[in-house]
Amino acid sequence: MGFDPGGRFLLVVSHSGRGVFSLGSWERVARDATTVYPKDGFIDGIGPIANTRIAVEQRDQNKEQIRLRTPDGRFLLRGESDGIAIEAAE
Repeated sequence: MGFDPGGRFLLVVSHSGRGVFSLGSWERVARDATTVYPKDGFIDGIGPIANTRIAVEQRDQNKEQIRLRTPDGRFLLRGESDGIAIEAAE
């Protein structure tokens, strides 16, 4: 998972492709089912963030959960193997 430089979109990458979500509404605004994986901590965006390299946090065998705060600090995201939980930040 990672945010675009403008802090408007969340890019999610999984074994089933990439999705882009609008922050705040959490509406999916782009989807690509092509399997791609980050290289050196970055992955290319799609849809409204196409042609932008996005820095992403990755899960692996040593990291069961990804925790990110939205750029505006309003929400905390917890990414696990079965999905992403979004909660208001304190």
